[in-house]
Amino acid sequence: MAEVKLTAETRTDFGKGAARRIRRENKVPCVIYGHGADPRHVSVEGHALLMALRTPNVLINLDVGGKKELVIPKAVQREAIRGFLVHVDLLIVKKGEKVTVDIPIHIEGELAPGGNLLEYILNALPVEAEATHIPEGVTISIEGMEAGQTIHAKDIPLPRGTSLAVDGEDAVLQIVAAQTEPVEEEEAEEEEAAEAAEGESAEEAAAPEGEGGG
Repeated sequence: MAEVKLTAETRTDFGKGAARRIRRENKVPCVIYGHGADPRHVSVEGHALLMALRTPNVLINLDVGGKKELVIPKAVQREAIRGFLVHVDLLIVKKGEKVTVDIPIHIEGELAPGGNLLEYILNALPVEAEATHIPEGVTISIEGMEAGQTIHAKDIPLPRGTSLAVDGEDAVLQIVAAQTEPVEEEEAEEEEAAEAAEGESAEEAAAPEGEGGG
């Protein structure tokens, strides 16, 4: 996978107020950690980091005051509504070492006819891979699958050098049956019930009033 080169500035002010000031400058507060080193607090230009994070588990060659570090994003916090970056944890990695990450799952193919539904058990697949060769994702074919079928982690082909970080028997996705009772039948039953209620009301309205004693 290609490296993305970014520059970071060391920061010494902490807390919510300092973080807001950093974001007003179109930068993102980050923490660099790993390999037994003390955590380092830095800020990174916001747009460049946002673009880099479009690639899952992107490998970043980060220049911190002239010192180069290879890092991958380990925790990304975004603002809930607008989605801008709030804070990013960056994990130091070394070439040749293995890391555990979640990689995206891509689907191809069409289910068997019948209106059945695809249900995700896992939204991403945990794997172990070499830090500088993390797969961008895995592809699963659902072509012709029918209700009741399940794809397990062990069924997914992995790139060379990548292994599962979950039990192979863990379900990743399954096909569930569509609703069997047609909507038209439910609507017809509701209409019949409404007509019956109207008929009863009409009969009550037409019935003669009883004679009252005076």
